[in-house]
Amino acid sequence: MTQAEKEQENGKEKEKERDKEKEREQRGVKRPIAPPTIPEPLQEQIQSNFVIVIHPGSRTLRVGRATDNLPLTVPHVIARRHKQSGQPRYEDARLLRDGLNKPESNEQRQNGLKMVDQAIWSKKMSNGVRRTPVSAEQARAYNCQIRPAVLDGSSRVKWTNTAHHPPHLIGDEALYVKPTDCYDIHWPIVRGQLNVHAGPGGSLTAVLADLETIWSHVIQKNLEIPLKDLKYYRCILLVPDIYNRQHAKELVSMLLLNMGFSAIIVHQESVCATFGSGLSSACVVDVGDQKTSLCCVEDGVSHRNSRLSLAYGGADVTRILFWLLQRAGFPYRDCQLSNRLDCQLLQHIKETLCHLDQDISGLQDHEFQTRFPDSPAFLFQVRLGDEKLQAPMGLFYPSTFGIVGQKMTSLQYRSQGDAEDPHDELYLLATHSKQDQSSKSASERKAVSRPGGALDGDVSGQGGIGELSELPRGSGGSGAMQGETDIGPAQGECLMGVGEAEEPLSRKTAILNQFEGKALGLDKAILHSIDCCASDETKRKMYSSILVVGGGLMFHGAQEFLLHRIINKMPPSFRRLVDNVEVITRPKDMDPRLISWKGGAVLACLDTTQEMWIHQREWQRFGVRMLRERAAFVW
Repeated sequence: MTQAEKEQENGKEKEKERDKEKEREQRGVKRPIAPPTIPEPLQEQIQSNFVIVIHPGSRTLRVGRATDNLPLTVPHVIARRHKQSGQPRYEDARLLRDGLNKPESNEQRQNGLKMVDQAIWSKKMSNGVRRTPVSAEQARAYNCQIRPAVLDGSSRVKWTNTAHHPPHLIGDEALYVKPTDCYDIHWPIVRGQLNVHAGPGGSLTAVLADLETIWSHVIQKNLEIPLKDLKYYRCILLVPDIYNRQHAKELVSMLLLNMGFSAIIVHQESVCATFGSGLSSACVVDVGDQKTSLCCVEDGVSHRNSRLSLAYGGADVTRILFWLLQRAGFPYRDCQLSNRLDCQLLQHIKETLCHLDQDISGLQDHEFQTRFPDSPAFLFQVRLGDEKLQAPMGLFYPSTFGIVGQKMTSLQYRSQGDAEDPHDELYLLATHSKQDQSSKSASERKAVSRPGGALDGDVSGQGGIGELSELPRGSGGSGAMQGETDIGPAQGECLMGVGEAEEPLSRKTAILNQFEGKALGLDKAILHSIDCCASDETKRKMYSSILVVGGGLMFHGAQEFLLHRIINKMPPSFRRLVDNVEVITRPKDMDPRLISWKGGAVLACLDTTQEMWIHQREWQRFGVRMLRERAAFVW
C-alpha cells in the first residue's frame, strides 16, 4: 500500500469516528467531560530579593525580603477611625481574656501557685541547698511605703497626631492613639488564628481587610515597594501548624488577588523553624505571646499526629506577674490591664526581671520607669522575691493562669469539606470505604461459590482485603487515611482505637472535650507530642533535638530548667535509649523570635521550592485545589 493510500485510509477512519460521535449525541449519549488538569509548575530562575516573607503573629508582624538579614518587626495592630460621630469606642483586649472572672478562677490560681511553690522548694540549688521561700508579705511591707521620684517634668512621649483625621493608623502609631480620639483598636490575630468575634470589626471580612491594610502599609512604607509593583514579587506566607483551612484559603486569595503578588508559597511555622536553625529534625516548641504550639518535624515534614496547640503564652505570664506584683504591693498603683500602655510596661518588666534560675533567691531591689504622654517621667523602686520565678513557671503549671471553662488544647482536625475542592480527603475516604466494601462483598461471593466456602470465607475475612474496613482508623495506612482527629497514642487509643465501630460517638466526643479542656504544662506537652511519633527511632531523634522558638520563653535559665524537667519526666525506657537530651533555645546565637521567619527566607532560596509556587492565574482558575496539589504539607 502506497503512502497516499495509507493517508486516505486514515482519513476515512477519522471520518467514521466523527459520524459515530454525531450519532451518539443525537441519541443523547455524551462524552464524559474530563476535569481540567492542573498544569506543572513553571521552572524559572527566581531572584530572592523579589520574594517577600510574611510571618504574622498575634502581637507582632515580621516582614522582609528573603535577602534581608533581619525582618521588620511591627506591632500587629490597627486603629480605624469611626465613620460616624458619637460612635462608642471599641478596643480588643491585650492581656485580658475570657474565663478569668469565673467564681473558680481565684481558687484555681491559688492552687496553681501552691504547686509552683512546691516545685521551687523541691528542686535544690546548684550548691545542694534547698531554696528558702520568700513570702509576698516581706516585700509588701517595703513596697507600700515607696513613692515615685520625678525624673523629668515631661515624659517626651506624645500621643499620635490625629488632627488630619487619617482613616487608619498602623503599629506604634495605633498603640499611641489617645483614648479620647474616635478610633477603634483591633488586633486581627489572636492565639494564632484570625480574631473573628461578635463585636465591632470582628467579621471575617473586616479582619481580612485589617490584615490587608496593615501588610500593604508595611510593604509600601517600610520596605518601600509600591503596591502596583507587587505583580513582580512573590510571597512566602507562614501559617500555624494547626491552621484553619478556611482562613488560610482567604489569606492566599487576599495576597494573590487583592494585593496582587504574582505567586505564593504557604508553609508551616514549625518546618520553617527547622530550616532557620539548620536542623534536619526537631521537636519544635513555639512559645508565642498568646499560644504555644508543638510539633515534631523530620526531614522537612511535620508529623500530623504530634501537632498540639496550647491556648496560653507570654501574655498569660505577663498577666500572672501583674497579679503577683499586686500581692507584693506594686508601687505603681494606677496600673490597669485594660490600659494598653500599662500592658506594654508590664511586658517590659517581665522581660527584664523574670527568670527561671533556681540559684537566684531572696529579696532584691529593682527600678523601673514610667513614661506616658501628658505625664511626667517617674522612677519607681520595687522589692521582689520569688515573684520573678513564679510567673514564668506558670507555663509549666497553667492552672496558675486562672482560666476556667475555655478550650485550652487544640488538635489538628480533619477538613470539614470545601465546595471548591470536591476531591478532598473526605471524598477519598468515602471512595476508599466503598472500594473496601465492594472488595469484601466480592470476596465473600467467591468464598460461597467454592466448595468448603465457609472455611475459605473465614480465611478471607481474617486476612483479605475485606479486613481493611474493619481496621480502626488511625491504626495503619497512610497519614491521609488516619482517623477524624489525630492525637497520638496517649489519647488516640481511647478515642480512635480498637473497637471504634462499637464505641458510642458521644463517649468519644466527651473524652476529646475533656482532653481539650485540660491545660497541659509545657514539659508534659513536649512529652505528649514526642510520644505521638510513630517509631522509637523518631522519638529518639526528637528527644535529642528539642528546639524552642518564639519570644514567650526568653528567660534567663530557661534552657537548663526545661532540660531538667524533661529528663525527670521522660519515660524510663527512653532514658536508656536516648544518649543525649538536648534543648536548643538560641541556635546559631540567633534571636528565637526570628528563627521561623529566617526559615521562610531560606525556603525562598532552595531549588526544591520551584514546584511549590502557586501562581496568580492558577489560583484564579483552580482555587483551593492548588493548595492540595502544591502545599508541602498534607492539606
